[in-house]
Amino acid sequence: MRDTHVPSQAMPDNVVVVMLDSLNRHMLGCYGEREFQTPHLDKFAAQRATRFTRHVTGSLPCMPARHDILCGALDFLWRPWGSIELWERPITADLRDAGVTTMLVTDHPHLFETGGENYHTDFGGWDYVRGHEGDPWKTWLDPSWLGVPAPPALPGDWFYRRRFGDGFPRIDRAYDRTRTFFRAEADYPGPRTMSASAEWVAGAAQNHTSERWMLFVDEFDPHEPFDTPTPWQGRYEDEQWQGERLIWPPYVVGGVAGGHLSEAEARHVRANYGSKLSMIDHWFGRLIDELDRADLFDSTAVIVCTDHGHYLGEQRDGLDIWGKPMVPQFEPLGHIPLLVHWPGVVGGGVCDALTTSVDLHATLADVFGVVPAHRTHGRSLVPLLTGAATSVREWAIGGVYGNWVQITDGHRKYARAPEGSNFPLSMWSNRWSTMPTHVKGIAELPMPDGRAVLDRMPGSEIPVMRQPFQPGDSLPFWVGGGNVGQHHLYDIDVDPDEAENRVGEALEREMVDLLRTALGEVAAPHEQFERLGIL
Repeated sequence: MRDTHVPSQAMPDNVVVVMLDSLNRHMLGCYGEREFQTPHLDKFAAQRATRFTRHVTGSLPCMPARHDILCGALDFLWRPWGSIELWERPITADLRDAGVTTMLVTDHPHLFETGGENYHTDFGGWDYVRGHEGDPWKTWLDPSWLGVPAPPALPGDWFYRRRFGDGFPRIDRAYDRTRTFFRAEADYPGPRTMSASAEWVAGAAQNHTSERWMLFVDEFDPHEPFDTPTPWQGRYEDEQWQGERLIWPPYVVGGVAGGHLSEAEARHVRANYGSKLSMIDHWFGRLIDELDRADLFDSTAVIVCTDHGHYLGEQRDGLDIWGKPMVPQFEPLGHIPLLVHWPGVVGGGVCDALTTSVDLHATLADVFGVVPAHRTHGRSLVPLLTGAATSVREWAIGGVYGNWVQITDGHRKYARAPEGSNFPLSMWSNRWSTMPTHVKGIAELPMPDGRAVLDRMPGSEIPVMRQPFQPGDSLPFWVGGGNVGQHHLYDIDVDPDEAENRVGEALEREMVDLLRTALGEVAAPHEQFERLGIL
């Protein structure tokens, strides 16, 4: 490893966080891959940033991951997906009290719907770029649309109708209407978000010279829909696609193996992700250019991160996986990229320390000198960036509520499933919200009932409603049910493709002990130990 660190005690004046949703580490050139082109991310990594090689997911999926970063507390052990609760404050509230200007630029629709509706409210300013994925921006198709630049594409529920028939509830994907209003690449949400971010940076360089600031760019690309105009469209396809394009990827285990997806369709969907990735990389370059033009790199840290990866046909146990179905966080989804520019540190460095999403919150708090009042779980990355330390944590845990609970020491990874049944299981929340599906017949979140009691979250005296569930209950949307007893254990250093499940070996006892220790340190509910069979 090349030593590029220059120790420095000075903190940056400002921070830019660029969160690219569903950014696959294993498809970036700066992490050694060449399938798709990411020249601007690669240049940033090589010339400006430290590249973290053992950065992993925590709470999942989208909003739980943002909760990790903005609130600093893992929540997947207590609830599935939801708003900021009464016993916690986002980093933006602490920064506001410290006199730091904060700005959110985003096209992420979950931030403006039930289950995510109060993450933006403590920013000093926010710019919501309309039109991505499920954002209900347009209520009709543009009658003047001629198929350019957005070409004809199958609707968002095409895969479910193919698999389950026309009787499957209709899924309304608002983007299917929105895309007909685009007239150029610059009209797509991703390019508009990056352009707005660059514009804000230019303004901040002129108008916030005497105060500290943080810009949070929550960019939903390269998340689906994988829709791009020329010249990105079809860039990675060996043969021209005939018919309506597949911009909405399936969520399925065994898409090709199960006969649900043809080999040609699988290649097409994967290539469409690559096109989206390359397009947003291009517009990310515009933001980096503006930071350079404004001469901000000497005073501003820049963090490029993601919430999770996205399966695009990677094989596990002989089955191709697509989307984010109910499987453990295998490497393609759970081992994620992190690039950090730190003023005074030469770019092109590598950090092999284990890190996870809550550590970004701790880093922001460290930079701006604020101390959260609620209990958090992160470790600041500042000592790693300055060379003052080579490690900040011995383990990292993560998962999806009601599913596997995973732990890694940076070398071995263990996904513990429920033992016997998925109970006991409770949900802890005072806001009682989750991701809306807007699908008739699908229960997103059952209402609390007479079994609910008032309890306390770790480190808080604020009463919280705890709803216990039992077999036969309607469960929150994210809870899995078919994984009982299906544990996974891999030595990632020698088996990065996770081909050899080492469950049953002596190593499993070590990882169970480590998991038990970790759950104790975060004060996880006692029922988690019970449902996982590790009392």
